[in-house]
Amino acid sequence: MRFQAALHVGITLSVVTFAATTATAKDTYPPLDVLLSTTTTTIGQPFEYPEGQAKITGAIVTMQPGQKTGWHKHEAPLFAYILEGEITVDYGPNGTKTYKTGDSFVEAFESEHNGQNTGDGITRILAVFAGAEGTPNTVSEKN
Repeated sequence: MRFQAALHVGITLSVVTFAATTATAKDTYPPLDVLLSTTTTTIGQPFEYPEGQAKITGAIVTMQPGQKTGWHKHEAPLFAYILEGEITVDYGPNGTKTYKTGDSFVEAFESEHNGQNTGDGITRILAVFAGAEGTPNTVSEKN
């Protein structure tokens, strides 16, 4: 099942890449602005898709100034794009990273972390989980 999902994603990306690179001025396919293409998370971890029926979840996370996420981890790969504001994420032994408007990354996978809005205004994050039925996207940790 994992191979079929990876094959489907690979074929889809190949078609999109082919269409984008072979387009002429007369073609109607819009240009692509690739935000991110990676095989590792923001802290260098390789990641895999969960087993089972694929499930994509898209959400906008809105955080007030100073607000924290609380310690948590993700069991599904998470693509994040900062729409507005700034967030600093504590990855424990892997250090901290600050992300600002326009930044994109794959969040730490199966590794505890805690984010805080360290900007002056709200922070809005587009979060896209590439998960599976029955696999939680986010698990809160009790520290």
